[in-house]
Amino acid sequence: MTEEPSPPSRLTAIPRRKLHKRYTPLVFAFYMALIMAFFMCCIIVAASGGLGDGYGWRVLKAYALAMPSAFACVVPVRPLVMRLVAATVQH
Repeated sequence: MTEEPSPPSRLTAIPRRKLHKRYTPLVFAFYMALIMAFFMCCIIVAASGGLGDGYGWRVLKAYALAMPSAFACVVPVRPLVMRLVAATVQH
């Protein structure tokens, strides 16, 4: 008995476009800012106002300011951090 091949999933049927590798530093900075700003907002909002009513909305409100700020900070600092890592880690 042979199995019929399953139809392609929706995810595999969508062609994926990727950015050119020259955008790697910018994409790295974007994702780093995206994730770190969110975690920091969660922690700071909880520390300053607790986990009570409206916590999620307060986090999102803080995140709306923090994410662009974090991205603007990470982009120029990334080259310095890369040099510090290279000076610290054995190749």
